[in-house]
Amino acid sequence: MTRRRAKLRTPGGFTLIEVLVALAIVAVTLIAGLRASATLTRSTERQSSRVLAQLCAENALVQVRLTRQLPDVGDNTRDCSQAGRTLELRLLVQATPNPNFRRVEARVAEEGSPLLQLSTVVGRY
Repeated sequence: MTRRRAKLRTPGGFTLIEVLVALAIVAVTLIAGLRASATLTRSTERQSSRVLAQLCAENALVQVRLTRQLPDVGDNTRDCSQAGRTLELRLLVQATPNPNFRRVEARVAEEGSPLLQLSTVVGRY
């Protein structure tokens, strides 16, 4: 009869503590997944901003080259619209030791946050 009572008293399911530990493990896993997806989303957004900034900078530098004139030394800031977003483009023209060349630097920012900087040397045609 003692063996029979022992079999009746053994639980057949999970205890409350086991269920809570399993839920905690699932919660931690889900939080890690959410953080990873948020990081991936931010990275993708940053990458698209950099591509648009590169388009602005390259277009500005090509435009300087296509004028076929030596650009004046100075600083020029203007807006650049790409894909419905307005980026700030700053062209900085500096003299070089050789008077036949100028260094042209294109800096692109969005809302004051720098995105990209490209430089080239333009010569007298």
